[in-house]
Amino acid sequence: MAAKIRKGDRVMVIAGRDKGRIGEVLKVMPKENRAIVQGVNVVKRHQRPTAEQPGGIVEKEAPIHISNLAHIDPKDNRPTRVGFKVLDDGRKVRYAKRSGEVIDV
Repeated sequence: MAAKIRKGDRVMVIAGRDKGRIGEVLKVMPKENRAIVQGVNVVKRHQRPTAEQPGGIVEKEAPIHISNLAHIDPKDNRPTRVGFKVLDDGRKVRYAKRSGEVIDV
């Protein structure tokens, strides 16, 4: 099955602590149905010092469930559902159901 949310997509959080926040998907974990979104679901972690990094309290993004994310429509920057359609040249692409705009380039 093709994924509706992929790395690099702009998404909005529609439920939870960060509801209404918009960010870019940094990583998708399809087996867990989770994604890491830039600036969303930020948690503090205690880090032991290593050769590359100093120790201390580090803020980083934690995974968020894909059901709590909505794709941003490229036309009007509002949340939309995603559909699939096959173009005339045979490519299967994602499109925004709100405006009909093709998401995949």
